[in-house]
Amino acid sequence: MKIPIKILIVDGQATVRNGIISRLEREVNIKVIGEAANGIEVLRLLQNGIKPDIVITDIEMNKMDGLELTSLIKLNYPEIKVLVFTTTDSKNDMIRLFDAGADGYLLKNVTIAEVVFAIEQTYIGYKHICSAVGINLLRHFSTLAGGQPNSKSDIQISKREIEILSLIAEGYTNSEIAEKLYTSKRTIEGNRQNLLDKTGKKNTAALINFVVRNGIID
Repeated sequence: MKIPIKILIVDGQATVRNGIISRLEREVNIKVIGEAANGIEVLRLLQNGIKPDIVITDIEMNKMDGLELTSLIKLNYPEIKVLVFTTTDSKNDMIRLFDAGADGYLLKNVTIAEVVFAIEQTYIGYKHICSAVGINLLRHFSTLAGGQPNSKSDIQISKREIEILSLIAEGYTNSEIAEKLYTSKRTIEGNRQNLLDKTGKKNTAALINFVVRNGIID
C-alpha cells in the first residue's frame, strides 16, 4: 500500500476548507492532516511539528496572505510543496506566486479530479497550472507576439519598487532613499535603472509621469 500524500488545507472560509477536506478524504492516496484559516496559523502548525507534503492555500486571507505564506514556506521549509487554490485567474498573481516558489496554481471551479491530479503532479516534482489559467496565459502571450503594446498590468512592479517610486516622486535622492530604506545607494541606483528598463522610459521624469498616469503611485 502506498504511503498517502499528506495535505494541509489553508483557506479563510471554513466552508471552503470543509468542502475540500470532504472531497479529498475519499481519495485513498491522500490524507488531510490539518487545516488553517491563514498563513500565521500554518506557520504555527509547522513550528509545532506538523509535516505536510503539500500545502494547499488560497491567495487572499486575513493576517497573512498566500503570497507571503508561500515565500516563508519556501524559505524555511523548502521540502514542502505549495499548491495555490484560488478564485482569481490574474496572470500577475500567478507570476508573483511562482516567483515566490509555488508549485501549482488551480482555480476553485476545477473538478476534484483535477485537484487530485495536481496534488499528484506537484508531489512528484512537476509544476502544474489548471487548463483555464493555461488558456488565459496563451492568449496573453499571443497578444504580445502580435505586437500589442504592454499595458500597465503587463509590467511587474513589486511593493518595494512602488515604495522607491513614491520617494523618487517626492524628490529624494538615491542616497536619501537608501538611508530611509536601510539599504545601499548602489542598490537604489540598480532599482531605479531596473524600473526604467521595465517601463521603457529613458529618464526619471518620464518614469514618474508614466507611473502616475497609470495609477501605479498617486
